[in-house]
Amino acid sequence: MIDVDLNIHTDLVRGILTGFIRSELNRMGFTKAVINLSGGIDSALSCYLAAEALGPQNVLAIRLPYRTSSQDSLDDAQKVIDALGVQSLTYEITGMVEPLFQQFPEMSNTRKGNSMARARMIVLYDQSEAFHGLAIGTGNKTEILLGYTTLYGDSACAINPIGDLYKTQVRQFSRDLGLPDSILAKAPSADLWLGQTDEGELGFTYAEVDRLLYLMVDQRYTPQEAVEAGFAEPFVNAVVERIRRNQFKRMLPPIAKLSNRTIGYDFLYLRDWGT
Repeated sequence: MIDVDLNIHTDLVRGILTGFIRSELNRMGFTKAVINLSGGIDSALSCYLAAEALGPQNVLAIRLPYRTSSQDSLDDAQKVIDALGVQSLTYEITGMVEPLFQQFPEMSNTRKGNSMARARMIVLYDQSEAFHGLAIGTGNKTEILLGYTTLYGDSACAINPIGDLYKTQVRQFSRDLGLPDSILAKAPSADLWLGQTDEGELGFTYAEVDRLLYLMVDQRYTPQEAVEAGFAEPFVNAVVERIRRNQFKRMLPPIAKLSNRTIGYDFLYLRDWGT
């Protein structure tokens, strides 16, 4: 099996990402940020970076439990809030989503999870307006590539500081930043229903898939080259298929082209508009 080194220079990455948050918000005329804080490692890392970049008084962390949400997740989110001194809000989304669940009693866990993720984003963007802060994303590179995200749910944000970090790198970065041990040690979970874990749903571990994704995406290995590097062919094919069929989640909706300057095709950058 080929050796894959995913280690990052955390001090360098820290400077780049905090600078990214400041510069992007300033470019858009904002000095504050809001973030949904789940108690998991990804949102905790984004919150740490935002607090360092903007000052804790300029960050609003929102806890959005459902009635079956883990108390441990709420407690871990509170640890981040207490450690950073950011502003916070807790709002239970049960009353938002239960009427929909009752209307469709056959609703699967996936549908319920998607509904909860989108309800949480409604609150996030409402508080974005109330707090006058931009929404900070919490999705990592692994999730984005695999499409393991809810469109217009947890994937919705104004900027995403950790979207180019694989989950393995998020873990390393978070350890080096000194995030609470309980967050570092817990199994990754969106906490959408009892017993739900990311790796249980995906069918493989982040450690496994990150090595493969790095070779195929960053090093441009073909699927056959990945197999020759020691990865099982069914695993490679399954990951390739996930990346391919979830491309629509990684881009704005395509616009049918009629003019000479179509948004997303020819009108891409604000070069002519003073930025």
